[in-house]
Amino acid sequence: MTRADRDLVTALRAELAAIDPSRPCDRVAEAAGLGADPVQRESAVARLAHRLGRRSAEAAAPPPPATAEGEPGFDWSRAADHCRMAYLRGRFLARGSLSLAGARTHLEFVVDPDEAPVLAGWLAGAELPASWRMRRGRGVVTWKNSETVGMFLRRIGAGAALLELEARQVSRALRGELNRVLNAESANLQRVVSAAGRQLDAIGRLEADGRLAEQPYVVRLVADARRETPEATLAEIADRLSLHRSSVQRALERLERLALHDDEGVGRRGRGGGRRRGGRPGGSVPADQAAAPLA
Repeated sequence: MTRADRDLVTALRAELAAIDPSRPCDRVAEAAGLGADPVQRESAVARLAHRLGRRSAEAAAPPPPATAEGEPGFDWSRAADHCRMAYLRGRFLARGSLSLAGARTHLEFVVDPDEAPVLAGWLAGAELPASWRMRRGRGVVTWKNSETVGMFLRRIGAGAALLELEARQVSRALRGELNRVLNAESANLQRVVSAAGRQLDAIGRLEADGRLAEQPYVVRLVADARRETPEATLAEIADRLSLHRSSVQRALERLERLALHDDEGVGRRGRGGGRRRGGRPGGSVPADQAAAPLA
C-alpha cells in the first residue's frame, strides 16, 4: 500500500475505536469482540479496551461467558443486530486488517482455527458472506469485494474515513476507465494515421503514372478527399462526400491495391479488355505462335 492508503486505514481504525456505545449491551458485545488480548494493540484500540472495561465496571454489567479458550464469548443467536455489529467492530479492531493495494480492497480476520468457520457463518447470516481458509495454522476469514467491505465498515460505524475510501475507489475507477478510453483512442488514431499515410502514398504513385485519372469517378472523388483531409476517418470522408462508409473503404483499398502493381494494364480501362488468360494485354499473340496461312 502507499503511505496515503496506510494513513487512511489508520484513520478508519481510529474512527471505529473512538465510537462510544451508548447501550451497555453494545459495550459488553464490543468488549467480547476485542477479546482478552487484541492482536492489533495500537493506542486507539488500547484506549478503547480500557474505556469499555471501565464503563462496564461502573455500570456493573455482567461479564460475558468465557469460551473454552478463556476469551469472552458472545451469543450471536440471541443478540440484537446492534450488539452483533458492536461485536464485529471489536473483532475487526482486534483481529482484522484492511489492505488497499492498488485498485483492490482486501479485508481479513485472522482468528483461531475453530473460530473461522463460525465467524464466516455469522457473517453470512448478516448478509455479509465471506470466505475462510487455514493459513499457517490460523483461520483466515476474507473479503475481497470492495462493495461488501464498504457495507461491512458502514454497518459497524465507519463514517468520514469510509467516505474518503469510497471517494478514492471511485476516483481510481474513473482514472482506469479514462486511461482505457484514451489508450483505445490513441490506438485508433495511430491506425488512422498509418492507413492515411499508405493511402496518400498510393494516390501519389497512381497520379504520377497517370493511372489515377483513369479510375472511376467515386475512386477519384475519394482520393481527392483523402488528399484534402489526411487526418479524416473513413466515416468523416463518407459523411463529407455523402457516400456509404463501405464505398469509401473499397475505394481506398482499390487505390492501395493498384499502387502495389507496376503493370500499366492493372486498373486501366479501355485497353482491349485487359489481360487475357494465356495471352498478353489487349489479346495480342506472339508472332511465333500465330497460325500459318491456309494454302
